[in-house]
Amino acid sequence: MIGSFLAAIIVGGIAGWLAEKVMKSDMGVLMNIILGVVGAIVLSLILRLTGLGSGASASFSWEYLIVGFVGACLLIFIVRLFRR
Repeated sequence: MIGSFLAAIIVGGIAGWLAEKVMKSDMGVLMNIILGVVGAIVLSLILRLTGLGSGASASFSWEYLIVGFVGACLLIFIVRLFRR
């Protein structure tokens, strides 16, 4: 359990950092972790509901990293829509 939590933080942080670089935003380390983890959770839920994927598990995997990255990019995009 602690290993999965730690993996989610590390992989979520990497995914959030990658999204930050691609989307050219400056969020900080804590927000990168939050964006990566929340982005992975939200996109996994959307993928499961639409039947397009099984969702990612919170572990060191490419699937979790990719889903976290795309989800974080999506969250950054949505936040930018509401800020304008």
